[in-house]
Amino acid sequence: MSDISEVIQKNRAWAAEMVARDPDFFGRLARQQAPEYLWIGCADSRVPANEIAGMLPGELFVHRNVANVVVHSDLNCLSVMQYAVDVLKVKHIIVTGHYNCGGIIAALRNQSFGLIDNWLRHVQDVYHLHREEIDALEGESRQVARLCEMNVLEQVINVCRTTVVQNAWQAGQQLSVHGWVYDVKDGLVHSLIDPISDAGNARDLHLRGVKNVRRGVA
Repeated sequence: MSDISEVIQKNRAWAAEMVARDPDFFGRLARQQAPEYLWIGCADSRVPANEIAGMLPGELFVHRNVANVVVHSDLNCLSVMQYAVDVLKVKHIIVTGHYNCGGIIAALRNQSFGLIDNWLRHVQDVYHLHREEIDALEGESRQVARLCEMNVLEQVINVCRTTVVQNAWQAGQQLSVHGWVYDVKDGLVHSLIDPISDAGNARDLHLRGVKNVRRGVA
């Protein structure tokens, strides 16, 4: 096992490299943050938001949890959204799932891991909503991939239903919600739906559901 001091040493090397590239980098970060994007993604260690998006610190506001779930009772997620939309005035909320997600696999298999089972019930609810389509696919890998995609759809719908997003749209604020899936095999993201930029778009996505979700490449 690596010694924790190695992490601190890597931090020192990273900070020195950033200063060498741009002497005022940390000074600008300290003065303000002005991201245009809120990333809601999975906590999986293989899915680092800034690196995937090719952005530096300060360019992407991030919330992550197991299986990139947006629950209306999750004050952590809602607080991040509210601050991002109302204070930072982000223009885009990007819900990003990823293929081969451990949470998705556990939900599909109905595996039990203890406390997290309660959280993954939200993903199991998504599976039950789209069970007919998912079960019709041959092979677990294809079923997992499609559940990853459908989970993104349902979390985008949940984002659009929040008072945070609804109030922003009513106030005429420029704000779009996106649904992406990341492929850990090649590092590429794929857009699953057209951007949702107002309440009408959100209602259309909810009504059309499955037909609106493009398949990725997994």
